Amino acid sequence: MTRDTAPAPARWVPLTGTVLALLGLAISIYLTINHYTDPRTLACPDTGALNCVKVTTSPESVIFGIPVAAYGLLFFAVMILVNLPSGWRRQETWVTTTRLAATGIGVLTVLYLVYVELFRVNAIFLWCTGIHVIAFALFVIALIGSSRSLIR
Repeated sequence: MTRDTAPAPARWVPLTGTVLALLGLAISIYLTINHYTDPRTLACPDTGALNCVKVTTSPESVIFGIPVAAYGLLFFAVMILVNLPSGWRRQETWVTTTRLAATGIGVLTVLYLVYVELFRVNAIFLWCTGIHVIAFALFVIALIGSSRSLIR
């Protein structure tokens, strides 16, 4: 196995990525617990276009019998691992590729979920919007942090 010699990213990259991933994990834990208890107790609106209960109780809130929020747990757990400073110090190409691919899949998933909210459920879920912003920000962080190794 060869070790690439690309320079490490700026110091703020691992810190920002880790903080965002931890925040995403915390929200995913909250939403997963709420899914299994009472979706009506969410701290967000439940009327009109902003309707958390409508989104969390829709058939689209579960994929293969698993709540979408639980998939978020898995995604953000992986994001924590690849965004820790030790993950960014690893300069092998496969680590960079995995980080970029995982965040890219996250963004594609976000685009699908936004479509579902807007055109199938006809309601926006504020907590999901927060998750969407975090996933997109992690993708941007991965691009910025990996740019030095991608350019060479």
